[in-house]
Amino acid sequence: MTGDEVLRPQSLMLSFLGDQVLGRDVCVYSGSVIDVFGRAGVGEQATRSTLTRMVGRGLLRRQREGRRMYFGLTGRSEAVLRDGEQRIWEEGAVNRQWDGTWTLLGFSLPESWQRQRHDLRARLTWSGFGPLYGGLWIAPGETDVSGLVAELGLSAHVKIFRAHADAGMDIGAMIEETWGLAELAARHEAFAVRWQPWETAEPAADEALALRLRLSTEWLQVVRRDPRLPVKHLPDDWPAAQAERTFRTVYTLLTPLAQEAADRLLDLVPVRPPL
Repeated sequence: MTGDEVLRPQSLMLSFLGDQVLGRDVCVYSGSVIDVFGRAGVGEQATRSTLTRMVGRGLLRRQREGRRMYFGLTGRSEAVLRDGEQRIWEEGAVNRQWDGTWTLLGFSLPESWQRQRHDLRARLTWSGFGPLYGGLWIAPGETDVSGLVAELGLSAHVKIFRAHADAGMDIGAMIEETWGLAELAARHEAFAVRWQPWETAEPAADEALALRLRLSTEWLQVVRRDPRLPVKHLPDDWPAAQAERTFRTVYTLLTPLAQEAADRLLDLVPVRPPL
């Protein structure tokens, strides 16, 4: 019922860790991860490779217990997961409390800095910015990207301001030109179409665990790409609210069965402090 949405194993892994490991001070056995991911359609080799890559990127730590290898969070992965948790459960998909503030970011990079320019634009897009003009990007609300800019080593080339639009400004037209609403709307609509059938379905417990993993991963990808534009300047039929209702309804329905399966299938051990 969920269609042919292709999800990267690392994205699924982060959702899995957010659901089952974050905030619990535990590590999870690799065999348990392989079992759950197999139920979600990810093969053993792909799962093992993802675990190894995430260790190499500082997103996971290994902990051996006898002959078994367990994986736990690092400070970096915990920060990523907390951010995702806030984006889904605290901020939500619909921005009804916008106070009229915009964050403007201007940058000027040497022509030869193509990689740095690409990295900055990608990170700004992920943070809800859109290109107002070539080197001038804008995001709704007070968006703090100073850490992001510093991490990229571009602080000397970037200027950040808070601003309000002039009274005669057509904000709706600016939003359409900057972000392209059709593509944003299509993501929300496609998500709702894929998952609405599960609002009345009755999956088995093991199926529910894999389904909730895919549900959370898909929804996070939708909201991560959505800059949470002020709803007062969006079309009346903006589909984000319906998509979010579908997500929350299906998540709530799947959770008891999914947790039952997790309690049975997952081998968890307490985090050992480093020697």
